[in-house]
Amino acid sequence: MLPKLHSARPTVRRRAVVVAAGLALLGTALPVTAVEGAGSAEPDLTRFYRQKVTWGGCAGEGIPKDLQCGKVTVPLDYAKPRSGTLDLAVARFRATGERRGSVVLNFGGPGGAGVTELAYGGEDFMGLSDGYDVVSFDPRGVGRSSPVSCGDASYESGTEDSGGSADPLKDPDALMRQLRAVAAECAKHSGPVLEHIGTVNASRDLDVIRQSLGDEKLNYLGFSYGTRLGAVYAEQFPGKVGRVTLDGVDTLTEPLTEQGIAGAKGQQTALEDFLNWCVEDIACPFGTDPRRARQEIVKLVRSMDEDPVPTTFSGGFSGQDLVSAISQALYSEELWPLLERALASLVEDGDTRGVESFATGGMTTPGVGVSRTAGGAARPKPGGRGAGLTDPEAVPPDNLPAALVAVNCADDPDRPGSRQLSQELTRLRAAYQQASPVFGSYRLTQLLLCFGRPKGTDFIRERVKDVDTAKMLLVGTRGDPATPYRWTVQTAKRLGPSAVVLDNKGDGHTGYASSKCVRGKVDAFLLYGSLPPSGSSCPDEEDG
Repeated sequence: MLPKLHSARPTVRRRAVVVAAGLALLGTALPVTAVEGAGSAEPDLTRFYRQKVTWGGCAGEGIPKDLQCGKVTVPLDYAKPRSGTLDLAVARFRATGERRGSVVLNFGGPGGAGVTELAYGGEDFMGLSDGYDVVSFDPRGVGRSSPVSCGDASYESGTEDSGGSADPLKDPDALMRQLRAVAAECAKHSGPVLEHIGTVNASRDLDVIRQSLGDEKLNYLGFSYGTRLGAVYAEQFPGKVGRVTLDGVDTLTEPLTEQGIAGAKGQQTALEDFLNWCVEDIACPFGTDPRRARQEIVKLVRSMDEDPVPTTFSGGFSGQDLVSAISQALYSEELWPLLERALASLVEDGDTRGVESFATGGMTTPGVGVSRTAGGAARPKPGGRGAGLTDPEAVPPDNLPAALVAVNCADDPDRPGSRQLSQELTRLRAAYQQASPVFGSYRLTQLLLCFGRPKGTDFIRERVKDVDTAKMLLVGTRGDPATPYRWTVQTAKRLGPSAVVLDNKGDGHTGYASSKCVRGKVDAFLLYGSLPPSGSSCPDEEDG
């Protein structure tokens, strides 16, 4: 399950910075939308583009008093806008200086709830409030915006249906059946929004948000997955691109298979860096030898997958839950001391509370380990016709991992059949395990869970390139464990002359949080339009 807000606040604040909008209508003119499958006659979206956000207070424990919340209504299906609507949760900190519009933030994921991130991490962006309302939102299928879910039991299929094999990857036919069952459960618990999730529609939502905020053009700061969203927006709405910064740049072309391997490699490197640091400290629970420490982590994950650690509020904390927690903690070196203490409590006392504060919900291949569930948690009705905002307490505990998989699958056109996937399983598992003995299975699961779902769009891979927009700033960090620097270079080349690259020589996922140089250049661009020369760099800043 997701940690309770009060216990997760320090993690959310940091993850917000490491880890993841229109002009009042003149007459009846509306923006023309270039979108996959659109014909010459666009559906009438007038009523959506004429709305304005009504701002009010925000409910929730510890929410800043000056944070304002509201909603924006968008079509469930842009091709059939009368078939149903969704409400998207939005929040803002108002400009403290002379207001020049809004800057919209997306903190990444996919699956990150922007309203929560802004509530507990907004202080990191208050420099931008000197001229902007600082805004974020829960994308469709995320947080309070018709959250998707796969149900309590979706990742807990037992081994009795795997032909007696303790490892379902060795029984492809049984695994395919289980994956289809998971996909069906996700569809059942998510409702109609699942068919219309993905970045292409989220980008169209972003343009409706832009208009509802009263901005002629979109000023935007996107992290990690948020860079994919920003790039898609640039292709769909090139004339509406204002000052856009993409930090921790995602790939637009690599298939999920390669993305997973790259991510596993990066996370393994970050883990080894952490362990090299940890063993120098007497409090490290893995001894003083880095090699032995790496072995102990692998043993710990495997043992917890076989026998999850009981917890107070869930059925058990598995090895894959631990992997999820560690992956979040490795995004920033400032979290290393907290991770060390959390792991020490787990290893020495069986206390999962520390690692749970990092966890976002584990993901396991059916039959491998047990993913935690929230006992008795209320679930929202699936979003569909006229779906309003979901109550914060009713957001499904698995929403983040469910949304992550749903969006990534919707964005990827590759969908191998049963025979092809069965033939590839051995090779894939070997490749992922070679990339990382800790994170390999976790990342492979994200890939496998696309099986049984409808084929994703080819819009991003085929259409998002050579954009004709205002200049956009792309920040790539050399030691980024999640989005390798080469993706920044590749994406910049693909976007064309509009892309300006800033090379951050430091470590960690994204640069805005960890580098004063990066933050200064990004703020200067967003606030004043001052762009650094393409190819310029920021030095490594060990003190963050």
